[in-house]
Amino acid sequence: MAGNAAIDLTSPPRQEVESVVIRFAGDSGDGIQMTGGRFTDVTALAGNDLATFPDFPAEIRAPAGTTYGVSAFQINFGARNIKTSGDAPDALIALNAAALAVEIRDLKPGGVVIVNTGGLAERNLRKAGLEGNPIEDGTLSNFRVIAIDISKLTLEAVKNSGLNKKDALRCKNLWTLGLVYWMYDRDRQPTIDWLNKRFASHPELAAANVAALNAGHAFGETAELADGITPYTVAPSHFAPGEYRTVHGAEAMAWGLMVGARLAGLDLVFSSYPITPASGVLHALAKLKHFGVTTFQAEDEIAAICAAIGASFAGSLGVTSSSGPGMALKTEALGLAISAELPLVVINSQRAGPSTGMPTKTEQSDLYQAVFGRNGDSPLAVLAARSPSDCFDVVIEAVRIATKYMTPVIVLADTYIANAAEPWLIPNVDELTPFPVEFRTEPEGFHPYLRDERTLGRAWAVPGTPGLEHRIGALEKDYDTGNISYDPANHQRMTDARGAKISGIADDIPLQAVEAGEESGRLCVVGWGSSYGPIARAVGNLREEGHLVSHIHLRHIWPLPRNLVRLLRGFDKILVPEMNTGQLLTLLRAEALVPAEGLSSVTGKPFRISEIEEAIRLRLGG
Repeated sequence: MAGNAAIDLTSPPRQEVESVVIRFAGDSGDGIQMTGGRFTDVTALAGNDLATFPDFPAEIRAPAGTTYGVSAFQINFGARNIKTSGDAPDALIALNAAALAVEIRDLKPGGVVIVNTGGLAERNLRKAGLEGNPIEDGTLSNFRVIAIDISKLTLEAVKNSGLNKKDALRCKNLWTLGLVYWMYDRDRQPTIDWLNKRFASHPELAAANVAALNAGHAFGETAELADGITPYTVAPSHFAPGEYRTVHGAEAMAWGLMVGARLAGLDLVFSSYPITPASGVLHALAKLKHFGVTTFQAEDEIAAICAAIGASFAGSLGVTSSSGPGMALKTEALGLAISAELPLVVINSQRAGPSTGMPTKTEQSDLYQAVFGRNGDSPLAVLAARSPSDCFDVVIEAVRIATKYMTPVIVLADTYIANAAEPWLIPNVDELTPFPVEFRTEPEGFHPYLRDERTLGRAWAVPGTPGLEHRIGALEKDYDTGNISYDPANHQRMTDARGAKISGIADDIPLQAVEAGEESGRLCVVGWGSSYGPIARAVGNLREEGHLVSHIHLRHIWPLPRNLVRLLRGFDKILVPEMNTGQLLTLLRAEALVPAEGLSSVTGKPFRISEIEEAIRLRLGG
């Protein structure tokens, strides 16, 4: 349908649907992530459950119009419980030829595609590697197409704004957003308020963007859509009572660290070096100085972790973060923290590797690195977050373990978790159980490796405490005095003690629960991290069909929960989906001696529900 389509002042009736998956796509300079963020916020305000998946290029500014410069944002929202950002989109909004070329392959057959014909000029098609116009050559014959010259209509909508053509065209994402708001019955006012606040110092930009938003909405109200295309309505979801907000994984980690430090009675010192996708935690914590949070942007990864270790030595909670390449650089200092037996929280927002790999794409390939990736026998605790909101609880647990057992703790998130968003029930912090740290203050009988009989954690003495002068470091220490020791028997004793301390954490964590299904049976799907949503939905779908399949999801990766081996041995078959080539699979086979099978995906994108369903059916005999 062209921009001069016939006008019908009678709006078509809305079709009620339970859930919808929408993907916005365009050039990396088209404001796609902002567009998706605005749609996410108004959808949350509408009372829908939701999950998002921002997908953008690694280049700061890829050449305009190229396929490797495409930025996309997917949101799954509905009246039901939403666990993933969705498999195939129901609707695709493509602002140029490259976005259409890259994203159309994922659209559901019969899905709606809104195409900006203003982005399909011959030069755009050539840059995107297309031989012809997809609207004309039959490429889109399996979809319901709304073809609009969004570029032209945007220029017309903002012609009185005083903006030049280049700046005026940058409003086309707001025009598109207005149309999509109309299609899915979203309220424009929160976005109008946001625009006026964001561009308060440039009211002409605010006015232009608001005009574009309203024009796109008005187009939807008045234009005659093609046969089979109707506007939709999605009823609110049913949430437990309470106050909610939309939260990204990086935000939840930052707030969890702040609350965890408060529960421990410590000052928080966060030292980090910027790296994609981990930088969001630094950005979020830098805004919390008024809560006693200290942030330090170091000159490199080694300096970042060493500064955090120094903060812990001085009696604060030292925290650092990174992604895979940065974690490799932090390895020696991690060994220092293990040898010195100091509390340290390390957040690893995993990305696709090896080396630099694909910086903006998601993966779960750092589990080996977290559990085993240091020289010597150097055990530490490893936890994994399953979703953006779960990051809050997981990092609090990391702080608890780190301070109680005087050990570094690695928290594994990933790009998907760090950047994705979902509704979060804001907890009452005053109802959380404190775990206050007790520093050593009594000089009598003190030495720095004096251990708690139950936890085997060593004494934590703040430097400068009278009578508690001491030294710690990376050289081996005598078990009984804390002095440097090269004695063979002592090294054996210290190695055993450090190992026993970490193993003993298994007695202080919850027994492993079964997320869905029975505690024994034909098949169990075992996952960790961000695979939770696709696994949970796939297992739930198959259980509704009557299949006997269970789901176990791990938060504590090392040490493993005490009852996990017993649970796993109760199933005939075990399937382990991972966004790597089988790292948890190797760990479970080694620890539980079970014939588990892996399902590997290293595409840089989250699992699809359908992938896991197919793998389950195959192992159940079809």
